[in-house]
Amino acid sequence: MELNNLLSGPPETLLPVDPAAAELADGVAPADVAAKYPTSSLAWAVLAEGALANGRTIEGYAYARTGYHRALDLLRRNGWKGHGPVPWEHEPNRGFLRALAALGKAAALIDEKDEAERCATFLRDSSPAAADALS
Repeated sequence: MELNNLLSGPPETLLPVDPAAAELADGVAPADVAAKYPTSSLAWAVLAEGALANGRTIEGYAYARTGYHRALDLLRRNGWKGHGPVPWEHEPNRGFLRALAALGKAAALIDEKDEAERCATFLRDSSPAAADALS
């Protein structure tokens, strides 16, 4: 008989390796990587971060939202039930976490307070280490 520890909470979600990560690391333009791997949350997160860094807030918001939704699809396909840890320490999770952080930053810039707060809470709940690293 298998016993579950009811106090342990949901298991960590560990996403598979994102093939876009290698191309981004090799210096391929993020837009080219996103076109080749449109389901890559990391590619969209990198586009969002670049747009936000260059003052293109609405573009950054759109990229971040795309990356966030692509990541939610992938999380669900990998057993995530809508909550639980998504550790920053597991490199393939970083696309989701970076897209979520970028979405929160973009939402704050357009004064969408509820969304910015929701993203900040979701990020911290998913990975305190990511929240610290990305804030």
